[in-house]
Amino acid sequence: VQLQAYGGGLVQTGGSLRLSCAASGFSLDYYTICWFRQAPGKEREGLSCIRRGDRRTYYANSVKGRFTISRDSAANALYLQMNSLKPEDTAIYYCAADRNIIRSSWWRADQYDYWGQGTPVTVSS
Repeated sequence: VQLQAYGGGLVQTGGSLRLSCAASGFSLDYYTICWFRQAPGKEREGLSCIRRGDRRTYYANSVKGRFTISRDSAANALYLQMNSLKPEDTAIYYCAADRNIIRSSWWRADQYDYWGQGTPVTVSS
């Protein structure tokens, strides 16, 4: 079971980036899959998830309306389209997956067993 996140980089305030997360060794269709981020000195923050089964999406207030999560079953991949980026979005971004998530706590990093290695995003002011 492996997740690999990529697509991060340096972007100016107001710009956009699209992150990707490729899965191998398992099908994302059977997992709740999410994006998290961690800025220096801060806790890991849950940003957005797609729940397994009904594929309901969740967003943190900090990114709602700016970020869009999506998945591609054929590619076995997860994406995060990030628009209107701000300097406070600067962080390492991670994808994560798990089969059994408490829906009311989708944002908790300790619920997820499988993690990608992280991709850095820097938003310059």
